Amino acid sequence: METKEINILILSAGRRVELTNCFKAARDRLGITGKVIAADCSDLAPALYFADVQKIVPPIRQNEEYIASIIDICKKENVSLVVPTIDTELMLLAENKARIEYEGKCNVLISDKKVIGICRNKIHTQLFFEENGFCVPHLYIDKELKEKDYEFPLFIKPLDGSSSIDAYKVENEDELRAYMEIIDKPMVQAFMDGEEFTIDCFCDFKGNILHIVPRIRIATRSGEIAKGRIVRDIEIIDDVRRLLSVLGGIGHITVQCRKTKRGVEYIEINPRFGGGAPMSIMAGADSCEKLYRLLMGEELSYDDNYRDDVTFLRFDASIMLDENLKLC
Repeated sequence: METKEINILILSAGRRVELTNCFKAARDRLGITGKVIAADCSDLAPALYFADVQKIVPPIRQNEEYIASIIDICKKENVSLVVPTIDTELMLLAENKARIEYEGKCNVLISDKKVIGICRNKIHTQLFFEENGFCVPHLYIDKELKEKDYEFPLFIKPLDGSSSIDAYKVENEDELRAYMEIIDKPMVQAFMDGEEFTIDCFCDFKGNILHIVPRIRIATRSGEIAKGRIVRDIEIIDDVRRLLSVLGGIGHITVQCRKTKRGVEYIEINPRFGGGAPMSIMAGADSCEKLYRLLMGEELSYDDNYRDDVTFLRFDASIMLDENLKLC
C-alpha cells in the first residue's frame, strides 16, 4: 500500500467529536501519516479539541470569506480532503468545488450542484421521488389546503429545513393553522405511520456505491439519533441502491425513510455525514477508512461486511478548557 501524508479537513465541526475520532482511528489503524483538522466559526465547538489541528473560520453566511478561508487552510495544511457536515454549506461548496480543488490542491467531498439542489429543497426532493417511481407521502398543494381536501394526521415541515427543526405531526385544524403561521415556507404532507430508518450510504468519487447500511431510529433528540440499531433489511437496501443509481452523488449520503403499509416510503436525502454516521462506521461500514484508501489510489468495490443487529446508545460528555481555551 502506498503511504503518503493525508490531511483531512472537517468543516463546521461543531459537536462532531465521534466523526473526528473515527477519522483519527482509521488513519492510525492504516498507519497513515497525516492530521485531522477541524474548522468552525466558534472556538467553543467541542470537536475542535479532539482534532490534531484547530481552525477558526468566518460564518458560512459570509460566503466569499468562508470559501477563501477554506482555500487558505488547504494551502497551509496541505489538505487532501475537505469534508462538509452541515446542510447550509453544501450548495456553497458545490458551487465552489472546482475553485477550492484547483487553488487548494485538494478534493472536496461534495456531490454536484444538481444533486445538492434536489436534496436541499424538499419540494425538489418530493418531485425527484415521484418522477422516478419511489414511494413518498402525498404532498398537499395550495388548492387542496385552501379547500381543506385532506385528512388528519398530517405532517408539516419547512421547505429547506434540517435537523427536524419546526417539523411536526398535525392532529387537527387548529394545530395546522398555528403551524402554518409560525413555519417559514411550510410544506404539508400525509403523515407516515411506520418504523423510521436512517440509511448510511457511501459512494466513491466516481459515484460507485460502496456500502448501504440501514439502522432503526429507536430514539432521537433535537432531530438527531440518540439510540439506533443496525438492521440488514434487504428490502430497504435494494430500494436505496436503486435510489442512489438514479440520484448519483459522492461520499457519505444519508437517506431517511419509514417502512409503512405502502412499503419503503421516503422522507429526505442528506448528501453529507449524518450525526449518527459513526454508528455504521463502528459497525464495520467504515467510510472514513474507505476515504483514506481512495485517497491512496485504491479501487474499492461494494462491501456489506458490517455487523448486523447491534445497538448504539449516544450520550453527552464534558471537556474542560482553561482560561486560554486550552484543553485541560
